[in-house]
Amino acid sequence: MRYSRDRRGSSRGAFTLMANIHSQKKRILRSERERLENRHYTSAVRTYFRRLEAAVAAGDDATADAEHRELVSLIDKAVKRGALHRNTGARKKSRASRVRRGSAAD
Repeated sequence: MRYSRDRRGSSRGAFTLMANIHSQKKRILRSERERLENRHYTSAVRTYFRRLEAAVAAGDDATADAEHRELVSLIDKAVKRGALHRNTGARKKSRASRVRRGSAAD
């Protein structure tokens, strides 16, 4: 594998990977696709968590329940797919349930 200078002419000297082997080129493309899909999951988890916190802050129990269900489902899917480690998923679900319970205690 060799490195080639970024075509944009970055002053910081950014280098990109330039593979010589066909299978390695395919692997680079595949890993980029997988990285973007993993990023999609992690971003969506953060978005649903913010929605849950907003629903709890607003005192809307029905919306908070629905958001919590969707968040837990999304976390489980991300863990199953490998976008999140299972301990990270468990921690996020635990944190979400604490936020949800906090609204029930009010």
